[in-house]
Amino acid sequence: MEKFTTLTGIAAPFPRMNVDTDTIIPKQHLKTIKRTGLGKVLFDELRFQENGEEIADFILNQAPYREAKILIAGENFGCGSSREHAPWALLDFGIRCIIAPSFADIFFNNCFKNGILPIALSASEVDTLMADANHPDTATMTVDLPEQTIQRSNGETLSFTVDEFRKHCLLNGLDDISITLQHEDKIAAFERQQQQRLPWLWANR
Repeated sequence: MEKFTTLTGIAAPFPRMNVDTDTIIPKQHLKTIKRTGLGKVLFDELRFQENGEEIADFILNQAPYREAKILIAGENFGCGSSREHAPWALLDFGIRCIIAPSFADIFFNNCFKNGILPIALSASEVDTLMADANHPDTATMTVDLPEQTIQRSNGETLSFTVDEFRKHCLLNGLDDISITLQHEDKIAAFERQQQQRLPWLWANR
């Protein structure tokens, strides 16, 4: 998993409330278990017409938001089914940080497991950043995870909170597998002891 330290980029305004995971990536695109290639179908039914042509007024089809790395979203972002393809699609598009007043719990957890930083701020703070994002001249902002701050284009900073363990994992690029492998020596020692105590468990391996 790619490390997350500081991120400077365009923030796209997406003020819809209750955006569910089927909106983020419709169910017909869930046939793959690959994490790559899903960015092209992110918000598929909002970005494209049935014939595949872009819907011009959708924010991610407009410059400079085609290159957005940050999404400023509405309340309860990521609700609905627990599909992990939703953060996969966001990440593959280039979104590394989502800022909203609140998130659905499973989606929130899945973001951390895939290298995306979800930040919950007060509604008034999100409104401020949404207003910045609405204008290309002020849409660039910097998210600093070590300092837990968001710097606006005018230099003002907003602070955010994040769980210390999740922060550690993002800073060091640790997903669940990487965390487990940090204890590889202990796992190997346990297996050696088990083979001696319970050899029948290993007889057919």
